[in-house]
Amino acid sequence: TAALVLSGLYALVFEREAVRAISQGAPLSTLFRDANAEAAEKNKNQENNQISATEKNDTAQSEGSDTIKVKAMKSAARKINSAVVLRGQTQAARQVEVRAETLGQVISEPLRKGAFVNEGQTLCQLDPGIRKSSLSDAVARLAEAEARVPETQARLEEAESRLDEARINYNAAKKLAEDGYASETRVAATEASVSSAEAGVATARAGFKATRSGIRSAQAAVAAAEKEIDRLTLTAPFDGILESDTAELGSLLQPGALCGVVIQLDPIKVVGFVAETELSRVKLGATSRVQLLAGQSVIGKVTFVSRSADTMTRTFRVDIDVENNNLSISDGQTANIMIAAEGKVAHLVPQSAMTLNDAGDLGLRLVNDDSQAQFFPVSILRDTAEGVWLTGLPDTANIIVVGQEYVVDGVRVDAAYQKATP
Repeated sequence: TAALVLSGLYALVFEREAVRAISQGAPLSTLFRDANAEAAEKNKNQENNQISATEKNDTAQSEGSDTIKVKAMKSAARKINSAVVLRGQTQAARQVEVRAETLGQVISEPLRKGAFVNEGQTLCQLDPGIRKSSLSDAVARLAEAEARVPETQARLEEAESRLDEARINYNAAKKLAEDGYASETRVAATEASVSSAEAGVATARAGFKATRSGIRSAQAAVAAAEKEIDRLTLTAPFDGILESDTAELGSLLQPGALCGVVIQLDPIKVVGFVAETELSRVKLGATSRVQLLAGQSVIGKVTFVSRSADTMTRTFRVDIDVENNNLSISDGQTANIMIAAEGKVAHLVPQSAMTLNDAGDLGLRLVNDDSQAQFFPVSILRDTAEGVWLTGLPDTANIIVVGQEYVVDGVRVDAAYQKATP
């Protein structure tokens, strides 16, 4: 019974079509013919699979003993204008904080930030207070000191005349005494008069020097008073733009207090930092193209290359001056910088052609004169939309662009060449 049940289930599940045909009037042998046909089909498929596997093995063996097919391109080196690419930002050519040098109250109307100011224009005016009176007093003292000059000079000249007269009398008395016509008392008296005249001359000279010192002191007082008055007017040191409002009317400025901030944006400076490996390629005066993130592109010149590296980044500062007549470039904008450098010979190849060798070096696989694959390490000079410019290859090279991952050095290749990158 179990055998019959299993046979029935088998026929219903696996031989459903044959059972349906028998139910419609077909002979019972149909069931056995279908089963035999199915077994024959399975045997035939197994034989076909074995033949296919054998053919594949034979093909693999024949291909292993033959060359590997790859695609390659013929490339000739070309000289291109190289550039040092940096990232930096714009910076005002000059920026000064104008601060008070003396105490005073602001008596001028403030200038608002963003205003353009000329060199020497008044930014803040302080109340003079009693400073003008101090200047007048110093001028009066100077005039008084200068008025004493003729008097002291006359006294000096008078004392020198008396000294000359006393010396003449002394010499005459001395000669007469030598001839016996004058007494020793007269000689001593004339000698004493000479000493007295010399003392008078010394006193007159001291008075004259004191007068001159008084004049110099008065001149210094006048200069100090004038300088103090000059400090009351705070002016713009150069043509520029106010970055902040100037001090408000009525505010009290102490020495060192801020009046305003002036920046100069024409020319504007673009500052970048170059790696030490590229430092030798950056020259003073080199033409540079600056591309701002806002889309503006300008041309400038390298005006400064630092010779001292930043202690943290080990990079060197580079300054580029750019004309900014219309003041369209502001301080602090991000910029991409390309500095022109000496041209180099390079190959333009697709990025997909690059590969790595077993040591992890980046390079290309080339087809040498013996039709064998050979690896060459390369250096990337520039990355473009058309491909990458590489150095480190011969002047002419057959570069494998498809299949380079499936060959190693020394493997014979059968290269089909395609058109080189323009």
